[in-house]
Amino acid sequence: MKENSVTIIHKTSLGKKIYSQRYLFLMSVPFVIWLVIFCYVPLTGWLMAFEEYHPFLGFTKSKFVGLYQFKRMFTDPILAPKFRQVLWNTIGMSLMGLTAGTVFPIAFAIFLNEVSSLRAKKFVQTVSYLPHFVSWVIVANIVSSALSPSGTVNEILVKLSIIKSPYAFMADRKLFWWIVTFADVWKETGWNAIIYIAAIAGIDEQLYEAAEVDGCNRWHKIWHVTLPGIRTTIITLFIMNVGNIINIGFEKQWLLSNPVVDPVAQVLDKYIIDYGISMYNISYGTALGIFKSIVSIAMIILANRIAKKFDSNIM
Repeated sequence: MKENSVTIIHKTSLGKKIYSQRYLFLMSVPFVIWLVIFCYVPLTGWLMAFEEYHPFLGFTKSKFVGLYQFKRMFTDPILAPKFRQVLWNTIGMSLMGLTAGTVFPIAFAIFLNEVSSLRAKKFVQTVSYLPHFVSWVIVANIVSSALSPSGTVNEILVKLSIIKSPYAFMADRKLFWWIVTFADVWKETGWNAIIYIAAIAGIDEQLYEAAEVDGCNRWHKIWHVTLPGIRTTIITLFIMNVGNIINIGFEKQWLLSNPVVDPVAQVLDKYIIDYGISMYNISYGTALGIFKSIVSIAMIILANRIAKKFDSNIM
């Protein structure tokens, strides 16, 4: 008597596992369909980067130009200088944000872990999370108002005799990247610290007790127990953030900028909108988007290989 297909599947360990979790697989089908429709099907639009695309002609009738749009980024006498400046702005602000966005949440999580009062810890956590849920429109208005010549910061500095007269912080190109980084840290530190707080909570308390027996003070326990205990979490999040090093969006830069600081405020996403969509140069804008994706993938691979040298648990 021949065995049916269900019996054969049950005889394999992998088949048994898949069959036992068949309902979970069925539940994931709608999400897979959503992923294919909204993430993979739109990738066919990348064809526009290799054509002199015109919306009314479509893919089939638009002229194929190969890598011409990509060459324009680096060789066009008008577009290339602007592209280099925008790329420099994007990488500069991203690196500052990546550094601050890694160091401050870790420090904040360690600080909360050292707070002994549970009530004080909950209060600080709640207050620190709130800015994350505030729109960048509101945050930009708060920062701009505080740093304006008649704002709170200038009033304090003048009263303390640190400066003689109000200073236009928002009009200083050298300070713009720092202002964007500060605003981002203030808004996201509490939220980004959640994962680190959870990782610290998972560290075995016996390690702290053993360190205390060995004569370690609070700083020694942080350095030799807490930080090594969350090292894998730090590296994993760092790799994920490195992938977005040129994909930082443009909302905060756009809202905090003004015509005076615009040359140092322009980032790649805003450049794509200005030169790709607003000027109806869709092929060039698509090529810029592909460039972003390639760089992001390369950065993730590079960061992952470097991370493996420091932590063997990284896959």
